[in-house]
Amino acid sequence: MKIATAAYPLDTFDRWADYAAKLSDWVVEAARLGADLAVFPEYGAMELATLQGSEVAGDLERSLHAVSTVMDDVADLHADLAVRHGLHILGASAPVFDPALGARPVNRAILYTPSGARAHQDKQIMTRFEREEWHVVPGGPLRLFDTVLGKIGILICYDSEFPLLGRALSEADLLLVPSCTEALTGYWRVRIGTMARALEAQCVAVQASTVGDAAWSPAVDTNTGMGGIFGPPDTGFPATGVLAEGALNRPGWTVAEVDLTRVAHVRADGVVLNRCHWEDQAGRDGAITVERLR
Repeated sequence: MKIATAAYPLDTFDRWADYAAKLSDWVVEAARLGADLAVFPEYGAMELATLQGSEVAGDLERSLHAVSTVMDDVADLHADLAVRHGLHILGASAPVFDPALGARPVNRAILYTPSGARAHQDKQIMTRFEREEWHVVPGGPLRLFDTVLGKIGILICYDSEFPLLGRALSEADLLLVPSCTEALTGYWRVRIGTMARALEAQCVAVQASTVGDAAWSPAVDTNTGMGGIFGPPDTGFPATGVLAEGALNRPGWTVAEVDLTRVAHVRADGVVLNRCHWEDQAGRDGAITVERLR
């Protein structure tokens, strides 16, 4: 299969039709490149707040509600594009007010298939900004999506930095990591987490990023990153583990061919077997003996 992952700039819109045209252009380009799966980043949907004007987009709380109110239409648009162009799409994540989960919004990404099916994954662990400034809360549990492309797991940005979340999705062939990071330090934290999860689970992990400035928003005003597709540095994969990477802060798709038979092979007969040796840690991670050396 081919995977396309986005370095996605945030724009402003006066009309819904302008957003629909932008998204359609991006999906058309991914399809032209031969992608079977297109991955958009975390909080890429925040640009939808501009549909209600600069005052709303520039207000933290009002922007959350502005985006959430249009997400049903956003989902229908993505689903139509996935069917029309015959590819899977992980839509950009968005703040969603879900009454079943309480009064505060969750950070939700939706996966769409060419058959018209859709399902979502919520972020599990909030960054300091999300919990202290925005009051976005953890959502529903981790899910594993069994698709015609293989088993897909999603860890949204900060979630990728926690190995137990990655371990919970160790059956995934593909691990998707949509991210939104302000600084180069944040980008590399997520990239290191993404690559570490690929190493531990011996799978392919895909990072998407927001890029560029969005001065109209106090939440996503500065964005640093690039697309990247990673595997374990082992049999059948590049020595660096890097299948493809974009250029820093350059908008566009990063594309790589992925053969899941290589995932199966490295899990069964890699030079190392991190995934199946995970349990060897049990009992060795308990009480630590402290030795004083002076």
